[in-house]
Amino acid sequence: MQATATTVTLTGLDAHLVRVEVDSARGLPTFQLVGLPEAAVRESRVRVRAALRRLDIDLNEWVITVNLAPAYLRKAGSAFDLAIALATLGALERLDPRSLEGMVVLGELSLDGDLRPVRGVLPALIGARERGYDAAIVPEGNGPEAAAITGVDCLVATRLEDVVDHLRGEGALPFAEARSTTRPLLESAIDLADVRGQHAARRALEVAAAGEHPLLMVGPPGAGKTMLARRLPTLLPSMTDEESLAVTAIHSVAGLLRSDDGLVRHRPFRAPHHTLSAAALLGGGEPVRPGEMSLAHHGVLFLDELLEFRRHVLDGMRQPLESGEVSICRARYRATFPARPLLVSAVNPCPCGYFGDPRRACRCSPDHLRRYRARLSGPLLDRIDLQLQLPAVDLDELSGTPGEPSAVVRARVGQARLIQHARRDAGETSTPYNAALTRADLDRVAAPDAEGQRLLRCAVEQLGLSARAYVKLLRVARSVADLAGEDAVRSHHLAEAIQARSLDHHQAQSFAQAG
Repeated sequence: MQATATTVTLTGLDAHLVRVEVDSARGLPTFQLVGLPEAAVRESRVRVRAALRRLDIDLNEWVITVNLAPAYLRKAGSAFDLAIALATLGALERLDPRSLEGMVVLGELSLDGDLRPVRGVLPALIGARERGYDAAIVPEGNGPEAAAITGVDCLVATRLEDVVDHLRGEGALPFAEARSTTRPLLESAIDLADVRGQHAARRALEVAAAGEHPLLMVGPPGAGKTMLARRLPTLLPSMTDEESLAVTAIHSVAGLLRSDDGLVRHRPFRAPHHTLSAAALLGGGEPVRPGEMSLAHHGVLFLDELLEFRRHVLDGMRQPLESGEVSICRARYRATFPARPLLVSAVNPCPCGYFGDPRRACRCSPDHLRRYRARLSGPLLDRIDLQLQLPAVDLDELSGTPGEPSAVVRARVGQARLIQHARRDAGETSTPYNAALTRADLDRVAAPDAEGQRLLRCAVEQLGLSARAYVKLLRVARSVADLAGEDAVRSHHLAEAIQARSLDHHQAQSFAQAG
């Protein structure tokens, strides 16, 4: 006899329905799996056999053949266990095959029949809903994230036995319930008021947060670069439901959600070590997983000691910084992950850290200095909107009056973002983020006045700015104007934007063309 169950496999965030077809016949006991299963899927026959034995179902007299259709699609992960077990029960006439129709099932089985949570339930159910499925069964550990999906009646179970009883009409599974996360807010531990001095850096953080502008800070050790970067998330407003859903889907595929997590409500903050690989930063692997750029989507990606990263790793960020997504192309698949983090990076001016410091002498040779700075390519530097040089903090400022707390700055940032969203909703722009405004958007909402045009032309000619840098100056100026609550972009807004590209003033040639 034959029976069929439906489950889902993922390629990146893209969901594909999989029909689990099981055929049973009397004969020499075998359990075959076909349909391009990878190792974890092939091993499911061991888990399924042991779990069914707990239900007093012995497969020693049966030839079981499992086909995962479509056969051309590679299957990965352990979420197929439950579907294979239920379809096998249907093929053995221990379960009515019709009870599996119109339903998606996901879950990994333990040897004693317990259901364990799996990765990617959120994007899997979204894909199933788009293909007309409105019912699902998932492990209880995936219940909070599954409850975030509207339009799908999702049931949760802890054991295979409970699922079987439900399908036989001998019991009822509960519906998935949303849970509110209890993780503490980041700003409860750190605050921008902790930063003394560095007024230009504080302002740069505010502008970066308002318009999602990438920020690079250059300064000697102890200038406060890391301290400032770690307080950037406290300036960002709470995520919208749409943003939370996107972030949760990425973290679900990456396996970073805890069993009691529902939607991710806190903006992610990722600070990878400089020894990470290009695949760890951008995504990859088998099966493909999101990288740090995607895990920081709608949050902050902090790259400390930027010039200690390998150059090819840094250059891999160039395209995602422009497009807002990472496309991973391999011979057998193509996966796309959203990647629009707020990039903030910190770098020392030289390997010893004291180049240009009036109080301490630099010990680096010219050749060593050129090799160090050559790791940051000109094209990547050109994509960073805000480039700030931080001096060493003066002792008097360390004992001075604290600056504005995060809550005050966050209120201004939130108001500026509301302005950007209102422009998008009114059809004036194509995006709610100033850092991603197109040239057509800028012509409508960021055309400077006559004095601003002259200032902009002078800056481009004297600093040798590229066409991309020209556009970025307009984007930053638009954010400065939004923070001030002004409709038009004026010369003083552009002046602040130009001043915020300090490497173009002093060190652009050495950073972009060294070596």
